[in-house]
Amino acid sequence: MTNAYSPAGRTHEDVETIQKLLVGMIGLIDTFSADQRSEALYSFDDPRRLDWDIIPKPDRVGVSLHRLDRHQKVVLLDLIRLTVSHEVFTKVLAIMQLEHVLREREIGFLGVAAPLWRTSDSYFLTIFGRPGFEDTWSIRFLGHHVCLNITIVNQRWISTTPSALGQQPVIDAGVLNPLAQDEGLGFQLVETLDSDQRSLAVIHNVAPADFVSRQVPRIGTLEYPDHYDLGMPQYQITTEDRKALALVRADPSGICADRLDNGQLMTLHRLLDTYLARFPTHIAGEYRAQIDADGPSRIHFAWAGGASRGVPHYFRVQTRSLLIEMVNAVDNGNHIHSVVRDFEQDFAHGFLRDHEAHLAEHGDHLSSRTTSSEGTDLQANDWSW
Repeated sequence: MTNAYSPAGRTHEDVETIQKLLVGMIGLIDTFSADQRSEALYSFDDPRRLDWDIIPKPDRVGVSLHRLDRHQKVVLLDLIRLTVSHEVFTKVLAIMQLEHVLREREIGFLGVAAPLWRTSDSYFLTIFGRPGFEDTWSIRFLGHHVCLNITIVNQRWISTTPSALGQQPVIDAGVLNPLAQDEGLGFQLVETLDSDQRSLAVIHNVAPADFVSRQVPRIGTLEYPDHYDLGMPQYQITTEDRKALALVRADPSGICADRLDNGQLMTLHRLLDTYLARFPTHIAGEYRAQIDADGPSRIHFAWAGGASRGVPHYFRVQTRSLLIEMVNAVDNGNHIHSVVRDFEQDFAHGFLRDHEAHLAEHGDHLSSRTTSSEGTDLQANDWSW
């Protein structure tokens, strides 16, 4: 990935992607029936905007692929493609197709519900806010093992985290093995560590059941994993395990990348680039530039659980801005959940805070368009970009 942007210029301003998403979404909504609109459109402040759990739930909101015609599905997937690399787009499609494999694998567990639970059409598009010029809005594409959150603030800034992908099965997955690199590069790195490096990298001999950061909308200064993953109590960890696995933002766990040799550092950067590919190309370049400028002293790699396939294991990578988590614990290490998050900009939290403060001080350009100038003094252009 090229170092095209300086860290000081990491602005999350991606004019081309934002423009294409905006006009594409306006066009897609224009094709919606009244029922589709009522299913897809929600207010931006709806608390469900912050729900990014990738397990099946009975209260999903949004319009499902079941309810879209062929043309609408194609347009929606084209819009999703704008927000990730080509490689990650193929991963998303493969994860959705794995639902058909799971349907056969879990027929004994699901029974008559198998064709209802496990289908590649059980993915939901939800639009929070009004996609319009200089507006703030978001897209969520969510279903089993896929959650993409794209937030546009004032047609200027874009955030695409949290970005979560999962895979099941993993072992003997056949040709549909979309997260092979997302997990495998972690194994490749830990297997090359010598005993001293391993003593630093391995933070615990038990893996968490799911993300240590869980599904909190914003990562705090301290996070503990849950005892078990929602609906899957067959794998549980103790209170002592939770303490050992804790995420402390100011004190990253694991081995600092400046303790790695050149080959190991190259593997770690390949792992980082695998997860950076979940961003639009321009934004991925900004993150990569920041990581390169910060140097290896600002990157930490931590491992927990077993160091072989088929047993529960976990790793995380922490940089100044990003948290990457990959956990494969339930189903005897045959069920991946992975996520990349931004400590400040998940759901565009920082941009929203700053934009709201600007509006409070200067007012809204959109409101000025519908307010007469009569009786007012001409003001400086406080909305200029």
